[in-house]
Amino acid sequence: MRADFIRIYKSVHTWTGILTGMALFIAFYAGALTVFKEPIVRWATPPSAIAPVPLDAASGLIARTLAARPEAAKGFSIHLQDAEHAPARMGWEVRDPQAGDHDESSTRHYVAYLDPDGDVQVEQSAPSGLASFIDVLHRVVGLPVDNDPNRWIMGVIASLYAIALVSGVIVLLPSLVKDFFALRVGKNLKRMWLDAHNVVGIVSLPFHIVMALSSVVFAYHDGIYLLQDKLMYGGKLESVFQRPGGPAPDAAPRDPAAMLAPGELAARARELSPGFEPATLQYQQVAGPRAIVRVWGKDDAAVSPRARGGFVAMDPYTGKIINSDYLPGGQDGPNLWVSSFFALHMASFGGVAVQWLYFLLGLAGAWLFYSGNLLWIETRRKRADRQTGAAPVQRRDTRLMASATVGICLGCVCGISLMMISAKLLNGRVGDLDAWLQGLYYLAFFACVAWSFLRGGAAAAVHLLWLAAALTLAIPATSLVGGLFPATGLWAHTSATALAVDATAAAAALGFAWMAKATSRRIGRGAADSAWAPRQLAPRA
Repeated sequence: MRADFIRIYKSVHTWTGILTGMALFIAFYAGALTVFKEPIVRWATPPSAIAPVPLDAASGLIARTLAARPEAAKGFSIHLQDAEHAPARMGWEVRDPQAGDHDESSTRHYVAYLDPDGDVQVEQSAPSGLASFIDVLHRVVGLPVDNDPNRWIMGVIASLYAIALVSGVIVLLPSLVKDFFALRVGKNLKRMWLDAHNVVGIVSLPFHIVMALSSVVFAYHDGIYLLQDKLMYGGKLESVFQRPGGPAPDAAPRDPAAMLAPGELAARARELSPGFEPATLQYQQVAGPRAIVRVWGKDDAAVSPRARGGFVAMDPYTGKIINSDYLPGGQDGPNLWVSSFFALHMASFGGVAVQWLYFLLGLAGAWLFYSGNLLWIETRRKRADRQTGAAPVQRRDTRLMASATVGICLGCVCGISLMMISAKLLNGRVGDLDAWLQGLYYLAFFACVAWSFLRGGAAAAVHLLWLAAALTLAIPATSLVGGLFPATGLWAHTSATALAVDATAAAAALGFAWMAKATSRRIGRGAADSAWAPRQLAPRA
């Protein structure tokens, strides 16, 4: 390939990477955590004082609750599995009809259970919004609200990301074999960082292609759904989520007590796909003529259309199958094709092994964007005078890019870790916990950005990495304190899922501490004309 073409593609790769790198760092770091969204929710949910109702008694719980609270018949859920984030067997939510689709603050959550005398008790609950907000940061690259305009911004960033991938591969093609196996460790740190950047990029290229393309699909999914509705469903896509036909609207109300038991509905779902493991029953309009229940669950050996899995829709009174288009392992070609976009992005296939793989690839992706910015900074540094050895004053754009890269990337890390420890420290101590968590994230984020510009990228990198290590280590520390001293109001769940969150955070804290020491050593021993020399990246009047 001609050298001038390579230079053009290298320029394209550089500038698309620079324009999107910091936003993509936030998307990938938060996205890596979102892979384990359910474990984070379980870790952040305080222990429930409600005694779980046995699944065999769930039918009685439903009948008594609907008799006491008829409005719950519009929609409620039955949790088939006992877990920390399911405080009771039965729950439902009431949303303000004037609120937006993503306005969780206007949603009230309720749970129902039976007291020792067998009477129904209904309480308002407050599920943790920690993992949901981390997911928002992932989906809209750090912006505070998941709405259409912010998703369109994400779509533009994802498109530039795809261009950066293609141009990067083209730049590397002439020396692919030689550079792919090269990791030259030595005094030339820039060469080593470039080799590592290239190796990580090539090894994880299929993953990044999937992320880029599926992100564009998600950003513009309304238009895609409209096209899918016309081409595949003949304008009847909504019918997938509704019960077709049924009695006339003026038919007599049905008695929820006559519904099949939740265990029976789950068993019938398993018969359709032996690997399908039901987790939740989502009932709708059970007192009306078109009652429906969606049996949600997962099948590790199949593709799931959503992060929470897939579902089969049934008649809760007869068990008749209404729709199985979204059942993992039971989808036809067109539905499987669409679901694959979701599954490949959300790691909703292959079980825990694939989730851990996506988690590691997500962190590697975040490092890829961080290292790309560092390489840009090093490439544009001015060299020391060969005769006098005097270190030159580095360009202003280099200093500003270094400060922005360090502040934004590490600000995201520190903000998320602060949110996680605050989810326990502030639980029960503030009125609107979710609003506090979001406020604390942006407080930490912008404080880190300000500190980076105030002290310069080099010095701030060391300080903020140590801060990230301390805040991340505090995540398992809150569980340790809660386990040893429950009177503090903290808690420690002992399930393997919750303990894995603590163990992963402890490992990440050690990683940040190592990075802080390595960065400090690099600054102290590096060349005086390096873009990371303290006096080069320090703020100037």
